[in-house]
Amino acid sequence: MTTYIIRRCLMAIPLLFLISVISFGIMKMAPGDPTALMMDPMIKQENLEAYKESYGLNDSIVVQYGRWLGNMVQGNFGESFIRQGVPVSELITARLPNTLLLMLVSTFIAFIISIPLGVWSATKRNSLQDYAITVVSFLGVATPNFWIGLVLIMVLSVHLGWFPIGGVATYGEPFSIWDRLHHLVLPAFVLATADMAGLTRYSRSSMLDVLRQDYIRTAKANGFRQKTVIFKHGLRNALIPIITIFGLMLPSFIGGSVIIESVFAWPGIGLLFMEAAFQRDYPVIMAVVVIAATLVVIGNLLADILYAVFDPRIEY
Repeated sequence: MTTYIIRRCLMAIPLLFLISVISFGIMKMAPGDPTALMMDPMIKQENLEAYKESYGLNDSIVVQYGRWLGNMVQGNFGESFIRQGVPVSELITARLPNTLLLMLVSTFIAFIISIPLGVWSATKRNSLQDYAITVVSFLGVATPNFWIGLVLIMVLSVHLGWFPIGGVATYGEPFSIWDRLHHLVLPAFVLATADMAGLTRYSRSSMLDVLRQDYIRTAKANGFRQKTVIFKHGLRNALIPIITIFGLMLPSFIGGSVIIESVFAWPGIGLLFMEAAFQRDYPVIMAVVVIAATLVVIGNLLADILYAVFDPRIEY
């Protein structure tokens, strides 16, 4: 297992390099110039050129990428163009914990709701409960989660006042775990809805396949209780395909956090990325892209490791 993990980590290096090359190239080819947002439109041309020269914006794209890559390998993402003099690593460090907290809670919500619903739907196949869960799942797949977020804000925050409209904590109030959880509930739930519907369907399909296996019929014939057959003998094997989905869920959570953090004014790297994209803040954009790509690689590696944990037949 250790050799396999080391090999996968080494394989991730050229993958991350390729992602950075493509992202940097697309970013540089996009229309717009960060100096158009930072500088006074009436500034003299020589002063503008001097500013571009100080940030290396007049260099070729190859030189700019080489300089960025060399700094990035040393853990230096440069300084923000818009927030002049502020290191990108400082911006990321301040906001990354909020995004990781949102992702972890969203993942927990998605799994804790979807898997039991999928298993229950499979055991009640072709029943009214099964049809109801199926309809709700398809509605969840078809409904954009940012729209769900806006509806919940209007109903639960504006009209009923049960939850705050946005932010990570109440401004001016001392730190409180309850206050943080109060702000976290809505954005975490809305972000989880992006994958809950699909995860429920995968759980149902996987459990149906397991329930058709001979060892399940044998366990039932031996007089084991229904709950023992489902949760002890069936669920563990049904989780194998779901683990694959877990590895693929991280990209959707990261991408979804960009929208959800904007809707709920959640100060994470998703909102930071959105602000940087509108302001052409290239160093911040590239830092977020690298972090997102790294999290995706880690998610897939964790999925592979969990295969061996849940299924002893799998060896590396």
